Amino acid sequence: MTDKFHRAFGCYGIIGDQQNLVVIKKEGGPYINRYDLPGGSLEDGESLRHAVKREVNEETGLIVQDYRQIGVTSFKYPWDYEQWHFNQHICVFYEIKKTIGKVQGEVKQFAGQDSLGAINIPLAKISIANSSPLVVKAKQFLLNPDNFDLADQTFDKWIVLDKPVF
Repeated sequence: MTDKFHRAFGCYGIIGDQQNLVVIKKEGGPYINRYDLPGGSLEDGESLRHAVKREVNEETGLIVQDYRQIGVTSFKYPWDYEQWHFNQHICVFYEIKKTIGKVQGEVKQFAGQDSLGAINIPLAKISIANSSPLVVKAKQFLLNPDNFDLADQTFDKWIVLDKPVF
């Protein structure tokens, strides 16, 4: 039996407040050309805590100083990738409470880098039409931090954008 779902796993940082959120300009995968949260896959043997700090730094230029894990959930949607027709993106979310540095509009490019850089955008401009489901989840958290919904979400349709929203 062939697995129908490609599974992706990563750690992601929520950096923001009730007005703004730091997002990256996504360069690959099902969220290409959308806003996404800084974060991503673990390197071999890497801890979750180290992965989120490394990924936030690589994708935004910020150095994480204070953070806490707030929960794990997944997003499922149709996406044709290699032999798979669906994706299940399992995400560990971290609230980033303190950083050092400035958000970098352009970041160093290297093999595996899928961020073109980061920006700080108003929450009012975030929607599923221009952002990954992770960003929409982060917006919900920032607007209601006492009620982080950990229920998995399934989307019947997913559109991979062919032009950037940024």
